[in-house]
Amino acid sequence: MRLDELPASRLLEVASSEGLGFQAGPFRIRLKSQLPGLLEVFRLLYADIELDGPGGIFDFHIGMTTPATVRRWWRPQVIFRLDGFEPFPLSHAFPLFEWGLNYSIATRAHQYCFLHSAVLEKNGRALVLPAMPGSGKSTLCAALMLRGWRLFSDEFGILQPQSGELLPLPRVIPLKNESIEVIREFSSEAVMGPLFPKTRKGDVVHVAPTTESVERQHEGAKPAWILFPRFLSRSETKLQPIPRSQAFVRLSNNSFNYRLLGETSYRALTAMVRKCDCYSFQYSDLDEAIQVMDQLAG
Repeated sequence: MRLDELPASRLLEVASSEGLGFQAGPFRIRLKSQLPGLLEVFRLLYADIELDGPGGIFDFHIGMTTPATVRRWWRPQVIFRLDGFEPFPLSHAFPLFEWGLNYSIATRAHQYCFLHSAVLEKNGRALVLPAMPGSGKSTLCAALMLRGWRLFSDEFGILQPQSGELLPLPRVIPLKNESIEVIREFSSEAVMGPLFPKTRKGDVVHVAPTTESVERQHEGAKPAWILFPRFLSRSETKLQPIPRSQAFVRLSNNSFNYRLLGETSYRALTAMVRKCDCYSFQYSDLDEAIQVMDQLAG
């Protein structure tokens, strides 16, 4: 059953008892919560996911609840049930769920090499967009998805070390501050959640993954291009080849667990870079940027 096929009247009942089990790329997740606001946004942005039954083994058991203290009424908070997370304001429950799940995956699933990058697929080949905060990565990623590219992830490049394949983890794309209106004006087809003002990362709105991205989340792809994007206001669109040695250094610096995996990650990233065309990419106009990416993909 898809999430949007579960009657709204049953959503809170299921989530607060057995929990909502679902597949997110290679991971099986169970979310338990009795917070109506969180579940309402979750239902909107993850309408296409298939719900699993409560049985079997889950990779991550996530609980979202309020403190059993006076804070339940005075400046209400929400708690993500995982070590290392401080409570958030109750109104920021959904961003906390997303950030908490990212943290859980990045710090526990070390059978994969994790890159801090967006990944999208077209014509059977994957585009990897590693970038630092403020580079315009999420904006470009959302725009490409809304123009037909299949979303793997905005946050994680999940590299299978043995096969060299990238695995999808299609989840919402968080847009921050000015990027929110950019994407809202860019596409009327974007499914966007509510505005969460004044989070720890500024104002945030989430864009839902496309139906195709969710339905094909079990289909991986081999990387073909590594592209380091940079948004620069009023700049020309420039795609410039860079040496693979430079791409390797920048890519390894954008890995969550490169040092932890040691030789495994070194060999996996070396093999990946050797098989990819590597570029730096400067842009300010999204339509021009997408045209360049489409030409690259053939």
